[in-house]
Amino acid sequence: MCRHLAFLGPEEPLGKLLTDPAHSLFRQSWAPRRQRYGTVNADGFGVGWYAEGDPVPARYRRAGPIWGDQSFADLSRVVRSCALLAAVRDATEAGADGEAAAAPFSAGTWLFSHNGAITGWPRTLAQVARGLPAAELLSMEARCDSALVWALVLHRLRSGDDEGQALADTVVEVAAAAPGSRLNLLLTNGETITATAWGDTLWYLTEPGRRTVVASEPYDDDPHWREVPDRTLLAASRTDVLLTPLKEPTA
Repeated sequence: MCRHLAFLGPEEPLGKLLTDPAHSLFRQSWAPRRQRYGTVNADGFGVGWYAEGDPVPARYRRAGPIWGDQSFADLSRVVRSCALLAAVRDATEAGADGEAAAAPFSAGTWLFSHNGAITGWPRTLAQVARGLPAAELLSMEARCDSALVWALVLHRLRSGDDEGQALADTVVEVAAAAPGSRLNLLLTNGETITATAWGDTLWYLTEPGRRTVVASEPYDDDPHWREVPDRTLLAASRTDVLLTPLKEPTA
């Protein structure tokens, strides 16, 4: 369900990462190589990127498939950034939220994406959702499972948790309430990338001191791509990548 990618590095056109590579996110929207669930990611797409001197990212999202948007072809050719997060979507359930349900979700300096699905949605997370303030539930961008997962992560971030703790605790909480859920989460603030591998594929490519890419699957055949083990938290910057095992929910 979905494919996503985050990048930190030297300023480059969006298309160099998202459309130009042989197995780019663009191609993964209809021909992913390592997607375990679903085959076509045509239920929307989005990209968020950071401009020099502005910590708050811009976003471009659409409800349709990335290959059908001619405006994005132009945008990806000329817009440049040193940090971005992008995703193509395969919806858990059909809905009326349109582009509001397409990642990346955002708040302040953060961009977020969820690759996966919540088992038994929405029933299984009803109790979890009751722990959020009413104002945060009412301000959700969409009514899909990914939007609620983002609300849970964001509540922890705003409460003072760092990015890794916020993702790890959200994954464990949701997995306990909805066993069998797939919870590959991806978060950036333009300076770091934090991600989880929980039920689907996650890879990273790094040139220490220069660039780091974290993605659902490699966009080319560079032998330096490394797969992240399942049940793992990834914390990355432009200089290093740290992998930490995630604990299973308490029975």
